[in-house]
Amino acid sequence: MLCDEDVETFWRNGVVCLRGVLPAEWTERLAVAVEEVIEARDGTDLSAMASQIDSGGGKVLRDAPVPGAPRGRFFGGTDHWRRHQAFRDFALASPLPRLVAGLLRSRRVTLYEDSLLVKEPGTPERTAFHQDMAYFHVTGDQVCTTWCPLDQVSVETGAVQYVRGSHLWTTEFRPNFFVSTDAIPGTEGEPVPDVAAEPDRYDIVSFESGPGDVVVHHARTIHGAAGNASATRRRRAISVRYCGDDARFHRRPGAPLKPWQEHAREGDPLGSEDSPVAFAGA
Repeated sequence: MLCDEDVETFWRNGVVCLRGVLPAEWTERLAVAVEEVIEARDGTDLSAMASQIDSGGGKVLRDAPVPGAPRGRFFGGTDHWRRHQAFRDFALASPLPRLVAGLLRSRRVTLYEDSLLVKEPGTPERTAFHQDMAYFHVTGDQVCTTWCPLDQVSVETGAVQYVRGSHLWTTEFRPNFFVSTDAIPGTEGEPVPDVAAEPDRYDIVSFESGPGDVVVHHARTIHGAAGNASATRRRRAISVRYCGDDARFHRRPGAPLKPWQEHAREGDPLGSEDSPVAFAGA
């Protein structure tokens, strides 16, 4: 399922789209689990968070309303693998970890987290351009995010846009509030460039994709997305983040900590029950 060209593309561009690499039984099972999570409100209403940022004087990124569509909601959440067996199985027992090991050229792959990202039809909130590594308490070059759509995704519904080659930039960037370019207070680094305001300055690529496809980007690759401009089609996706052989714990000031990270030591390797081994080669 993985060829040398895929690996070379990943390391050259910082992102690669793998077509048809997930069997239908995995995405179908996960789609059912996602609906259960949404129904249980096991996550964050990012549209409501955007309104709170608005009221506090922050800068929220929104597209124009979609004619004829109700105002949609941007819903997300992390670490569902800890609470839902379907998410855990997807992160640890699906083809994903083996694919990631090949792309990262890593003997071993550990799970860092998963993230649910749902933009209902008519959702105006944009995903601000950001760099995943800025949120991760980890260092190393073998770190990536897999983006697995559960619907047919197009530019209209909010396909993710990636700045090719940005994983090679040496600048450390600050994490933002995801629906806003405002940086999280107390974090270190430079503001992420306003890619959306000057798209012609950057080499931007996006992929129309669907269930079974997986887009994998390096944790340092700058990326963002528009809202969902469709009046009828959803955009559901699950991201799973993995670390390879050279990844080590590294505390980033101001970035939100997971409970287990409160007591982790600088330079610790990953691979505990809180960051389980997902794949180990011979």
